[in-house]
Formats: sequence, C-alpha cells, structure tokens
Amino acid sequence: MIGTRSILVLSALLRVVLIVYGEWQDKHMEVRYTDVDYSVFSDAADLMASGKSPYGRTTYRYSPLLAFLLLPNTFIHHSWGKFLFSSADLLVGVFIRTILKQRWVPEKTCTYCVMIWLFNPFTFTIGTRGNCEPIVCATILWVIICLINGNVVQAAVWYGLVVHFRIYPIIYALPIVLVLDPQFFGSGQKPCIRSWSIGQREKPHFNVSQNKLNPWVALKSIFSMERIIFGLVSGAVFLFCTGLSFYLYKYEFLHEALLYHLTRTDPRHNFSLYFYHIYLHYEREFSVVEKLISFLPQFTVQLVLVFCFAWDLPFCFFLQTVAFVAFNKVITAQYFVWFFCLLPLILPWSKMRLKWEGLCCIILWMGAQTHWLMWGYLLEFRGKNVFLQLWIASLVFLAANSLILVMIIRRHSYSPLFELRKSSQRALKRD
Repeated sequence: MIGTRSILVLSALLRVVLIVYGEWQDKHMEVRYTDVDYSVFSDAADLMASGKSPYGRTTYRYSPLLAFLLLPNTFIHHSWGKFLFSSADLLVGVFIRTILKQRWVPEKTCTYCVMIWLFNPFTFTIGTRGNCEPIVCATILWVIICLINGNVVQAAVWYGLVVHFRIYPIIYALPIVLVLDPQFFGSGQKPCIRSWSIGQREKPHFNVSQNKLNPWVALKSIFSMERIIFGLVSGAVFLFCTGLSFYLYKYEFLHEALLYHLTRTDPRHNFSLYFYHIYLHYEREFSVVEKLISFLPQFTVQLVLVFCFAWDLPFCFFLQTVAFVAFNKVITAQYFVWFFCLLPLILPWSKMRLKWEGLCCIILWMGAQTHWLMWGYLLEFRGKNVFLQLWIASLVFLAANSLILVMIIRRHSYSPLFELRKSSQRALKRD
C-alpha cells in the first residue's frame, strides 16, 4: 500500500503539471484553463499593490485579505496564487489524515480517505485553476483539529478569521457552541470534543439526574466558560478584521464583501432552484424582504440539522454544508468543494455498501448534475430557449441532493457522544 508521504508528493507533482499546462492552454487555446475569478483576484491585487482599492475591480466581492495574499502575483509571478491555493489543497489532505488518526481510524482507511480528496478531479482542478476555496477548506479543518485537542482559543481565532474571509462558515457557529458542553466530560477533563474523537475507547460522562434536579448546573452549562471564550474571541477577530477592512475601504468593502452576498440576485443560470424566478422578475427591483425570504428554507434546514446532529460535529458540518449549497440562491461547481473536504471525515463511519448504495449515490448525484449541464449547454452554447427545462433540472438536482442526504444519515454510525446525548434525552423524557 502506497504511503501518505508518497501520495502527497504525487499530488504535488500533479498540481504543478496542471498549473504549467494551464499557462500553456491559456496562451494557445481559445478556452482558457484559468478560472475567470483568478483574473478578478489578480486585478484586485494589482490595484492594492498600486495603493488603490481592490474593489476598483468590478465583481471583486471578497475580503481584502485575499487580494493581500495575492500581492506576489504582481511582484513575483502571476501564477503565485495558483501555487498558494494548491498548497492549501495539499494541506487539506494532511489535515484529513490528522483528524482521522485522532479518531483512531486505521492507517489504510486514512490513506484511502486522503486519496479521495487529493485525486478528486473537482478538487485538484479547483486550486490549479486559481480558485481560493482550498484556503477556506484548510482553515475549517484546522478549526476542527483545534477543537479535538481542546484548543478553544486557537479554534476561535481561526474561525473568526475564516468567517471574515468567506462568510458561509458562519453556519458552523451554532454546532460548535453546542458541542462545547462541559456536562459530557468527567472531572479533570477539558470540555472539548475529545469524546467523539477517540471513538469507542472512552465514554463521556453525563449525569442525567444532576441535570434534571439542579437548574443552576444546567444554566452554568449553557453559559460555560469555553462557550463564552469561543464566542468572544471569534467575534472579536471577525470584528477586528471587518473593522480594519471598513476603515481602509469604507462602504465599498461593506457592500461588496458582505451586504452583496445577503441580498444577491443573480439572473444567470446556475444550479439553484431560485434562478428562474430571479430571471423572470429581474427587471423589477426586488425588495429587501424578497431578497432575504429565500434564506428561510435554508435557515430552517440548518436549524434542524444542527439540533439533530451537532454532537457528531464532523458529520454535522458535512450535512450542513451539503444542505446550505443545495438550498442556496446561487450554486456553482466550486461550491461542491466546500463539502468534498468534509466527506472523507465521515466515510469511515458509513455503513453504506460501496458496490450498491455508495455507487447509487454517486450515479444519482452525477446523473442529476449531467442532466442539468445538458440543458445548460443548450442554453449557453446553442441559444435554445430551455429556461423552464433548466429550472426543472435544478429541482431534480435539489431532490437528488436531498435523497442522498437522507441515505447518508440513515447509514451513518454515530459517535459515542451523539449516542449518549440521545440516550440522556430519552431518559429525561421518561423521568
């Protein structure tokens, strides 16, 4: 069996070859290899290097931190960002192995899970084409590692930073706060999430009678020191980064990097079920209420998933991310990377049979996506009026994602902490 180090070396070589090939394709072929977003990032970095606002570049709707990271594009080489993103891509593979080893997953299984990330065409092309999502994925996995090790302050710092960098990880705030519950740990243990990280070797402590008879203990649990520290530190980091960005770039930053994503209406065809409605009514101005009401199904699904699965944190993260993408107002292929980095963290606990259930999930997901791409091709390249068919394909894609989520939930082996939580809740109901 090939070792993890050899896999990382091969993965690094693959990404270098793709970056070099991408440079050649961009110069000699009509269809460019480099993602159009990379040009946006690079132009914003050029503006920042010349002392101007990165938001002078149209469609740059990210934190100024991203443009700052790509300043070497101007001074060293324009492919610097691709190497940076691909390095973060490799780092995700390292973090996946670290998390799985801390959860007592066998070496062979760890290797397979790392390979699922590193040799996934969706993932090894995303960084080499110049997309910044691997940085976000690596930071989220590092937050999980910090929580496993009980480093609540460090986890909070990185979490506040990643939410500023890319707003969507805000969905993980509630499950993190919920899982920092000191009632699940015996005396002398740090109130972290080590109980689900060590598998079956230890059982977390939970005193049902104490929780029922002593409201003060329950109240202290809700406002535990770890929860307060995590909230204050992560909030302070987010506010500091956001405040500094606002000080430097004023309303341009506030609108482009934050407010735009909350009220975004995009008439271009994408995987979202909302695109057709937006397309039909785009000529009239949508009210703020109309723009925000699309968040209601997304918000409801998120709450249900969090309160049902927060005590199996990596699994909860995965479910949240898939649901968040599936119900989002805008869905592009790069968003799939958000949950692909979490998929290897749950595979060792899946009871799905690869040759039947696993293969069915893959075929269903790829089939729904291919069906949508067929109509997208007819619209984009053939000029056919197939908006209605494309919208129906978006509904099929949403249904496929929902069905796969249900199958994954039903076939997942939950952590001891999750099972203990559920058994404790049942005991409280009986008493």
